[in-house]
Amino acid sequence: MPLYRIDGATLSIGGRLIVEPTNLTLAPARIYGLVGPNGSGKSSLVKMLARQQQPSGGAISLLGRQLAGFADRDFARHVAYMPQFTPPAESLTVRELVALGRFPWHGTLGRFSAADHAKVEQALAQADLQAFSGRLVDSLSGGERQRAWLAMMLAQDTRCLLLDEPTSALDVAHQVEMLSLVRKLSREREIGVLIVLHDINMAARYCDEIIALRGGKVVAQGVPEEIFHGDVLAEIYGLAMGIIPHPVTGGPIGYVL
Repeated sequence: MPLYRIDGATLSIGGRLIVEPTNLTLAPARIYGLVGPNGSGKSSLVKMLARQQQPSGGAISLLGRQLAGFADRDFARHVAYMPQFTPPAESLTVRELVALGRFPWHGTLGRFSAADHAKVEQALAQADLQAFSGRLVDSLSGGERQRAWLAMMLAQDTRCLLLDEPTSALDVAHQVEMLSLVRKLSREREIGVLIVLHDINMAARYCDEIIALRGGKVVAQGVPEEIFHGDVLAEIYGLAMGIIPHPVTGGPIGYVL
């Protein structure tokens, strides 16, 4: 059964069509990189999948059920969403933030069980944050803060992660750290991931498939070797680009001519 199925979904805001009729099928336990120029509709598409934005037309289903058919807590047990700009975590320690990921499983008045505590500890360990667990989230560096939010999503124990530009404010070293962690956790937990990225070379290195948008349309989808052709990259970015093999991995690398 597909993780997500998108059938002709559209999004209009203020009379402007932001996402044109889109048809996609996302498989479980795979990492999809969503790329494209600014304003191509990437964040809007992710918001529809995360139920942050209601589609104007078409249908979206998760594991065979229409999104509208999920209660909020039930949906949160299946999908975790990291927005492009994470909100301030005022006065919260890393451990307290990660513990919020258990809310869909016990609710406001529910008792925080031993199983909940175990999930929090597991998430802190997997994100390598035990040493930071007592620190205030807002005192962390950008890379550490992103790992804290990812740990909260891991504690949520979902089938799918939707990540909207989680590396946009990070330097190259922290981008590699973040994407390596996402890939490792996806493999270990068999989690499906859709991640918005600006760097198509990073998408090629860490994602199983690439989905490219331009002008609100899906213009290409496939494994990196299928996307990295001069004509395909030109259609995505409107630039003449060349491709060379990575000297170590052999994977494709794109560059502007």
